[in-house]
Amino acid sequence: MTHADTGTETSSGGAPPAAKLTLLTLTAMVVGSMVGAGVFSLPRRFAQETGVAGALIAWAVAGFGMLMLAFVFQTLAVRRPDLDAGVYAYAKAGFGEYLGFFSAFGYWASACVGNVTYWVLIMSTIGAIAPALGDGDTALAIVLSSVGLWGFFLLIRRGVKEAAAINRIVTVAKLVPIIVFIVLALFCFEPSVFADNWGGADYAGSLFNQVRGTMLATVFVFLGVEGASVYSRHAKRREDVGRATLLGFLSVFAIFASVTIVSYGILPMAEIAELRQPSMAGVLEAAVGTWGKVFVSVGLIVSVLGAYLAWTLMAAEVLFVAAKDEDMPRFLGRSSGDDVPVPALLMTTALSQVVLIVTAFSDDAFNFALDLTSALSLIPFLLAAGFAVKIALRPQAENVAGSSTRRELVVGVLATLYTAFLLYAAGLKFVLVSFILYAPATFLFIKARREQNRRLFSPAEAVICAVSVVGAVIGVVALAVGWIEL
Repeated sequence: MTHADTGTETSSGGAPPAAKLTLLTLTAMVVGSMVGAGVFSLPRRFAQETGVAGALIAWAVAGFGMLMLAFVFQTLAVRRPDLDAGVYAYAKAGFGEYLGFFSAFGYWASACVGNVTYWVLIMSTIGAIAPALGDGDTALAIVLSSVGLWGFFLLIRRGVKEAAAINRIVTVAKLVPIIVFIVLALFCFEPSVFADNWGGADYAGSLFNQVRGTMLATVFVFLGVEGASVYSRHAKRREDVGRATLLGFLSVFAIFASVTIVSYGILPMAEIAELRQPSMAGVLEAAVGTWGKVFVSVGLIVSVLGAYLAWTLMAAEVLFVAAKDEDMPRFLGRSSGDDVPVPALLMTTALSQVVLIVTAFSDDAFNFALDLTSALSLIPFLLAAGFAVKIALRPQAENVAGSSTRRELVVGVLATLYTAFLLYAAGLKFVLVSFILYAPATFLFIKARREQNRRLFSPAEAVICAVSVVGAVIGVVALAVGWIEL
């Protein structure tokens, strides 16, 4: 019987000790959460927007910007080791409880929406040989994806240690087909095709628009760079959190950029843009034949299931820690004897189920879920980067020992500017859709405040709440009249 079953809550006095994770396991959590559905969709996503030159610039911008964010998480892990759950905790410490709540909810919601992309891509992959599954958005595909959602819920409920161990094994297994893809594509590389793809096809537009069009795709594939900090309460050594973040980022960046660039040497850009997802399978099929498509498809399923496991763990962890900090309702702060936050895990699975059903009404279920995932994550990232700037400017005021360095300030400012640019690149559509999710979430914040008999909103919080409600109303109207489409 679990604590959740008896209605008791885990507390510092009676809680089971948290499972302790090594540097290797934390790094695997970062790599496992970053290497998922996104990498297998990169050739088509980039080819729909840009040629080789734009892709190189996009990866340079994204790599530099995300490296700054990785440094931010490394710095914050060292400078504020008292803060758990990474993104959410940093936003709260830097900008108050309501924005901290928004960060927690936005990060959690982005993880739930991202989990839906995994199931859509799995069903689309199988749909190549089972037409009834279509592109992952048919009725049968949604039913089978739902079975998978709840099957993983039961698996993770068994315990964090077991789930983390499975993730480490799957992380190794998933990297094999991706690396094989890169090597085979290099052997089949056609310099003339690559040269023709350099400037982009006629539909690509200006170089600036090409780069801007790829930004949300790069955000999605880099989501998870903060994975070690989110799960920091389980680290054996606090310094391992920052090390795992950098090791995971550098490894994955090299893989992602390579997958994208080598694809331009196999097929014309316009043909890559028309491939069904997972487009990596189509590229390898063109290079080596049918067996390449099958090979990548099997690797994708292993990869996506591993990423789904890692992201479900991290999403539930954010809700759990927010509830323990009294920023979410108390029921989300309960955990089982195996250190599993069961109510938070249940709510995570439930939201993924709702979003999965919504994708049936989208013209392009995979890309819609992918872009919404990226957009929802931007505000939490922006607040974390802003907190790093505050620490660098006023270390004593932010309860940080020692003096700040110029490097910390520069990194924080660059990370803040990068995430602000990403919000611009996302466009009004996804900002408004994000508000539609953010505004109703305020009811959870109100419930948590009432449980503590505290004032609901400060004047500043009331203004932020009003802005989110207005944004949500505009978003609903825009969807209703067709100004924006799913």
